Amino acid sequence: MIHPELLEILRCPDDRSRLREADAGLVERLNQAIAQKGLKNRAGRPVESPLDGALVREDGRYAYPIVDGIPVLLMDEAIPLDQLPAVQ
Repeated sequence: MIHPELLEILRCPDDRSRLREADAGLVERLNQAIAQKGLKNRAGRPVESPLDGALVREDGRYAYPIVDGIPVLLMDEAIPLDQLPAVQ
């Protein structure tokens, strides 16, 4: 969990929008896609390691991974969420 005061000041490096923590369901879906070798980051490279969590951009288009409790706020590491199948 990201400390609320830190989350308040963190912004997306691409468009400066606010970020929110991904819920457990989204993190689980991301990790399932990673395990199936079906998830790529914004740079087009496969995401290979399971995520501890993620920060989701305000518009819901990208998730920034949290690895070992540290948010990775690099644009190339952002995960486009349109790769995930729609939740029913």
